Amino acid sequence: MKVAVVGATGMVGEVMLQVLAERNFPITELIPVASEKSVGKEIEWKGKKYSVVSLAEAVKMQPQIALFSAGGDTSKEWAPKFAVAGTTVIDNSSAWRMDPTKKLVVPEINASILTKEDKIIANPNCSTIQMVMALAPLHQKYDIKRIIVSTYQSITGTGVKAVQQLENEYKGIQGDMAYKYPIHRNAIPQCDVFEENGYTKEEMKLVRETQKILSDNSIAVTATAIRIPVVGGHSEAVNVEFEHDFDVNEVRSLLEATPGITVQDDLANYSYPMPIYAQGKDDVFVGRIRRDESQPKTLNMWIVADNLRKGAATNTIQIAEYLVKNQLV
Repeated sequence: MKVAVVGATGMVGEVMLQVLAERNFPITELIPVASEKSVGKEIEWKGKKYSVVSLAEAVKMQPQIALFSAGGDTSKEWAPKFAVAGTTVIDNSSAWRMDPTKKLVVPEINASILTKEDKIIANPNCSTIQMVMALAPLHQKYDIKRIIVSTYQSITGTGVKAVQQLENEYKGIQGDMAYKYPIHRNAIPQCDVFEENGYTKEEMKLVRETQKILSDNSIAVTATAIRIPVVGGHSEAVNVEFEHDFDVNEVRSLLEATPGITVQDDLANYSYPMPIYAQGKDDVFVGRIRRDESQPKTLNMWIVADNLRKGAATNTIQIAEYLVKNQLV
């Protein structure tokens, strides 16, 4: 099992390598891939040193699986080249998510749609993954009508430059800015660029990807995405209106029974999800579960997950695990 990690020297790529090791993914040959400026650089994985190779070289090596986390432009150019060479690409960028010919997969929800013919598989956006993980079992039971979501997103979603900006601001150092404004002691109501409708690309990902993953375009979704000075993970305040009424205790039970979900909802002991608990973990944490008293059949939840793990690297590798287990590669 030859596995290429494209973007191996980036923030998500490094977490992918970590998760591959933790989960003992069955690799016989690891192929770390990065941009030309990183070619020849050495990385260490499971106590062994590997030289970073170029994309062209990696295609020639014909890995069975390529895990991509190198940006949309790279994915659009190179994923088809890997696919032609017989490699199954699992792509972490937004390049293929809304392509009607490509599957958008969260394994706990819809891995069963995958076939051997799927040579480019899209990994959803980090904020979408954690939200649909909590919503999927509830949609099955109560039918979601409308979702209002406000996200409070970690700077790690922007990358190394943003982490450096925050660290510089902590220390009072002038340096490169990942954002137009300071992030320390601030909240920036813009994740990604604005579209013509006044929403950001990040907000519209939550709309479009949720409908695609849950296979239901009738679900109305509206989103506001906010960047906050946090490192450990993304948080979301989610208000969900259902077609059918629910019992709050039954909602808790459904979520507790869902693989990959940890319910953290003990108000008497001030127990609720926070990024400091989610960081470094693969589960999606759900709490503050309560009925919306302003209108019927509506629920409020607070959802937190490590955006670099379940929101990116872990979900990608879980897709790969499903492919291997079901002999689809």
